[in-house]
Amino acid sequence: MADVRTGISKGDWLLAAMLIVAGLAISGLSLAEIKARDAQQLAQATPPLQGSPPVGKDEPAEAKPGGTRPTTPAPEPARPDVEAQKDGAKAALPPAPAEKVAPPIKDK
Repeated sequence: MADVRTGISKGDWLLAAMLIVAGLAISGLSLAEIKARDAQQLAQATPPLQGSPPVGKDEPAEAKPGGTRPTTPAPEPARPDVEAQKDGAKAALPPAPAEKVAPPIKDK
């Protein structure tokens, strides 16, 4: 029988050790750079908190009975009803295209 080696060669061990050393060096340099920066330059995930509302106002806003409502007309539907179409109202949108119908699926 031939002599079969199942172990890892010295070159593979050397390559693995070099990759580990390189990763540790990059991590160390990154941590050193972060520590060297000013703390205010780091990004914040949320905006800074807003100040509290003024202390003098503890009551809710004054409600005005019979207040004014907007006078703009309500929006109209894109497709007017049948009676409005008879009176001459036109649709705001063009008619929708017909759906494409595929042939029925055959049962096996």
